[in-house]
Amino acid sequence: MQWSDRYTYYQNIVEEALDSAIPLAVSPWEEGQIPQRLAEAMRYSLLSKGKRIRPVLLLAALDVAGGDLRCGIPFAVAIEMIHAYSLIHDDLPAMDNDMLRRGQPTNHCKFGEWTAILAGDALLTEAFHIMAQSDSPYALKVIKEMAKRAGAYGMVAGQTADLSFEGKLADENMLSYIHRHKTSDLFIASMNAGFMLAGSDDGLIKAAENYAKMLGLAFQITDDLLDVLGSSEEVGKAVGKDDDKLTWTNLKGVEQAKIDAEKAVQKAVDYAQSFDFSDYAFFAPLAQSLLQRVK
Repeated sequence: MQWSDRYTYYQNIVEEALDSAIPLAVSPWEEGQIPQRLAEAMRYSLLSKGKRIRPVLLLAALDVAGGDLRCGIPFAVAIEMIHAYSLIHDDLPAMDNDMLRRGQPTNHCKFGEWTAILAGDALLTEAFHIMAQSDSPYALKVIKEMAKRAGAYGMVAGQTADLSFEGKLADENMLSYIHRHKTSDLFIASMNAGFMLAGSDDGLIKAAENYAKMLGLAFQITDDLLDVLGSSEEVGKAVGKDDDKLTWTNLKGVEQAKIDAEKAVQKAVDYAQSFDFSDYAFFAPLAQSLLQRVK
C-alpha cells in the first residue's frame, strides 16, 4: 500500500469517528444531551474539511508499533477536538480576528462570538472526557501527555508568545519557541500517544518525538510560506494577514524559509528511520510531501 493510500485509510477512520463523536441534538434543551446550538457549533468546526494530520499520525504510530487501531480511535478523535478548539479560539476577534477557515466562515462569524468561545471550551473538555473512558492500561499516561502538550506548557504557551510578539522585533530563538509549542507540540502528542498506546519503549517514543518536532516545524514554515505565496482559495483562509506577526518568512525571507523547510523535512526523514520500516514506509514520505505545498 502506498503511503498516500494508507493516509487516506487512517483519514477515513477518523472522519467516521468524528461524525459520531458529537451527536446531533434533537431539541434545544434536553437533559443529558449537548444543547442544540452548542452541538451545531462544535460539529461545524470539528467536521469541517481538514487534513486530519494529527489523528492520522496517532493511528499510524499505533499501527506501525503493532497496536490495536480500535484502541486508538478515541484518542485520535480527542486530538482532533483539541485542534479544532484551538482553531476556533485562534480565529476570535481578540486573537487573530479571522473570517475564513478551511474555505468557510469561521465559527464566530457563523454562530456568534459567545457561542464560538463555548464551542471551543466544550470541544477541549469533551476531548478529555472521551479519553478518560478508555480502558487502555496506557490511557492515563496518554492523557497526561495530551494535557502537557496542549496546555500552558505547550500549545497555549506558543499562542501566548505568538500574540505577545505581534508587531514586535524578535529573533529566531523566539520564533522557534512559538513554532515548537504552537504547532509541534500537538504533533508530538499525536506521535507519542500512538506509540504509548502500543506499549513502545522510551527510545522509540523519543525518536517519534524528534520526528514530530521537525515535522511540525516544516509544517509551520510551509504554512508561513503559503501566507505569502498562496491564495485564499488554495489555503482555505485569508492570506497576507501575517505581515505584523513573527513568522519564518517575515524574519528570514521567502528563499531562506524554503531552505529551512527542506532542512527540517530532511531531519524528520532521518528520525523516521527508527520506526519507518521497509514494509511500512509512511512517515518519511509524509514529511517529504510537505514541500509539495510550496512548490
